[in-house]
Amino acid sequence: MQKNTIKIANRITTVTIVWNIILAVIKLLIGFLGRSSALISDGIHSFSDVISTFCVIVGLKLSQKPEDIDHPYGHEKFEPILTKVLAFILFLTAASIGLTAIKNITAGNYTTPSSITVIAAIFSIGIKEWMYHYTLKGAIKINSSALKADAWHHRTDALSSIGSLIGIIGALIGYPICDALASIIICLIILKASIDIFLQATNQLVDKAADENTINNIKNIINSVEGVISIDSLKTRIHSNRLYIDLEISADKDISFVGAHNIAETVHNTIEEQIEIVKHCTVHINPK
Repeated sequence: MQKNTIKIANRITTVTIVWNIILAVIKLLIGFLGRSSALISDGIHSFSDVISTFCVIVGLKLSQKPEDIDHPYGHEKFEPILTKVLAFILFLTAASIGLTAIKNITAGNYTTPSSITVIAAIFSIGIKEWMYHYTLKGAIKINSSALKADAWHHRTDALSSIGSLIGIIGALIGYPICDALASIIICLIILKASIDIFLQATNQLVDKAADENTINNIKNIINSVEGVISIDSLKTRIHSNRLYIDLEISADKDISFVGAHNIAETVHNTIEEQIEIVKHCTVHINPK
């Protein structure tokens, strides 16, 4: 499973890194030649995608390391830690783009881009939207928060390219300030994405409970096991992309120790078999 996860992640990240480098070079080159600050900002965003994807690679490799003496619960939390680094990179990218745009607006430093910049923006929108779906599909398959964050990084780049396109068209029809205003829109889009990604990673580090659907699924599995009278306590905690469960159930006080053990073992095994994200389930039996 771990080898397959790394294999899928490596394939996705390699493809996206190559395409991000191609897009960044195209957008920066045409942005400078076509005098479009929005397209230049968009190109910088694409280069930040390359950096973030490298963070994903490192985070996934570290998170797949097996348990050891110093890390008896595994290394999964390295992934959300690196995801936070990705969010910080996004935040800095947005701040840089926004400050540059504000300086250009306050200084009245407007330029009218050439029509070739429209083609570059449209090309970027198509490629980045494809990269978003391609990466998200793989992220869902291996249940990777870092890869999901990287997918949304591609989506924000597609949205920023739409902002670039609107700004460029606005400048071409006689409103040169639109190009700089588009950079501010791009900045806000990236800022929103960075905050969302940061909060998602934080939830994976602070033992947040599983979602309601997962908890209801766990309860249904427990209640389906013969010998379980009631659920006394059910605690879940997200551990990066995995889940830990601490469970107390009641069983007939007159059954043997072996019988109680068998009930607990059945609950434990059934939960771990049917809910793939569960890393470990601890079951305690109370007599009733």
